[in-house]
Amino acid sequence: MRMGSAGRYTSLAGVIRACGCRVRSTRVRERRYFPAMPEPASPLPPFAGLRAFHAAARRGKLKDAAEDLGVTESAVSHQVRRLEDFLGVALFDRSGPRLDLTDAGRRYFDAVDPAVARIREATADLLGPPDRAQVALTVPPSLASLWLIPNMTSFEEHCPGIDLKFVTTARLCDLRRDQIDLAIRHGQGGWPGLDSAFLFEQQSFPVCSPGYLDADAASAPEAALARARLIVSDLHPEEWTEWTRAQGLTPPSTHGAMVLNGPGQVLEGAEHGLGIAMGRRPLVDEHLAKGALVTPFGTGHTTQAGYYLCTPADVTPTAAARRVMRWIRQLAADREPAPGG
Repeated sequence: MRMGSAGRYTSLAGVIRACGCRVRSTRVRERRYFPAMPEPASPLPPFAGLRAFHAAARRGKLKDAAEDLGVTESAVSHQVRRLEDFLGVALFDRSGPRLDLTDAGRRYFDAVDPAVARIREATADLLGPPDRAQVALTVPPSLASLWLIPNMTSFEEHCPGIDLKFVTTARLCDLRRDQIDLAIRHGQGGWPGLDSAFLFEQQSFPVCSPGYLDADAASAPEAALARARLIVSDLHPEEWTEWTRAQGLTPPSTHGAMVLNGPGQVLEGAEHGLGIAMGRRPLVDEHLAKGALVTPFGTGHTTQAGYYLCTPADVTPTAAARRVMRWIRQLAADREPAPGG
C-alpha cells in the first residue's frame, strides 16, 4: 500500500503503527486477504507410456500392441520402460514368451483400463458418430465364396465400424493403382511390389457325399476309385494324379469323368452325389463342417502352393486394414486340422 512519492505510509503495517495498534495481528489479517497458494497437483504419468502400457497389458504381446498403436515393437517397449522408470516399479514380468503383469502392473492396469474406456467414451460423445472405415480386399472368387463369406458372422465382432469391400477376381490386381488395401493370393509368395505373409498351406483330398462309397472304401482306395465316377475341375485337372501318386497309388482313369468349372461347381456336384471330387482346403471346410461332404480315405496331400496375405510394399496399412488383417490371420489359425494331418 503506497500513498505516492510524498506519502509516509508505504505498507499496511505502517498504517497500523500510525494508528497506535500493535502489529502482531497483521499477519492474520493479511492471510485473510492473501490466501496461501494450494499445494501442486500430483504429477501425471507420460501419456505415451500409459497408452503403450495399456495396449501391451491388454494384448499380452509387444507385437500385437505395436500393431494396435501403429508403431514398432521397440517403440512400445521404450515407452513402457519410461513409464516404469517414472513409477519406480516393474509393470511386466518379461521372463517368459508373453508379457505377464506383475502384481503392481495388475493393480495399475485395473485402475487405468476403466479410465481409458471413459476417455474414449467422452471423446466419442464429442466427436459424434464416426464415419465407417472401408477396407478393400482382393481375393480369388472361390476363396471368397467358400471360406471368407461363410465366416463373415465373426467379422462385425472383430472389426466393428469397418466396411469390407470384396474385389473378387482371378487376376492379380495392382494394389496401388486399383486402390486396394489387402490381397489374399494363391501361390508361392514373392510377388514384386508386395509384402506377403504366409497364411496356410493348401491340402487336397477326395470328398464325396455321405453314403456315396461303401464303408470299406478306405481299405481299398484303388478299387473304390475304379468303381466311382470322378469329378474333375477344369482349372486343376492334374490334382487327381498328384493325390494318388502322393499316396503311392496308381492314378485313376479320368475317362468318363464329369468335368466341372472351378472348385464351387466341383464341390456342389459331389454334394449332390454325382461322384467323388478332389476337395481343397480351406475351400471345402464349410462342406465338411456341416456334414454335406465326407473324406472317405482320410488322407490329404499338401500342394506346393499356399495362401498369402499381401499388402503394398513400403505402405503402412491403415488402422482399419490392420484390424482386418488380424481377423484373417485368426480365421486361418482357427481352422481344424486336415485329414491325415
